[in-house]
Amino acid sequence: MAAAAAAAAGGIGGGGGGSAALGDSGAIDYSVHEAWNEATNVYLLVVLASLALLVYARRNKRRIMRIFTLPPAAETPPEPNFYDSMKKIRLRQQLEMYSIGVMMRSFSETEVDDEWR
Repeated sequence: MAAAAAAAAGGIGGGGGGSAALGDSGAIDYSVHEAWNEATNVYLLVVLASLALLVYARRNKRRIMRIFTLPPAAETPPEPNFYDSMKKIRLRQQLEMYSIGVMMRSFSETEVDDEWR
């Protein structure tokens, strides 16, 4: 009778419902609970880390996107500087005026030569 009571309680072998959680000494085995707690702690850490990364990504979106963008091609010239373009325009104007002056001088010299002949 004592053996039947012990078997029903799950202490010695047998098919009691609580035999998986009880050891040979009748003490409750907490390894399942500890494993569950560790697993939930790991999931909690993963969730917190992903939330922290999400917040960081939202605040530093441009910095992160700059990593993934391709650098500009070396063939495309950079946008010209305003003062450099103004210098080139002024130089072109001076060259045009010089060429007009040379033409006028050569034209006037031919007229003078014709008058002196």
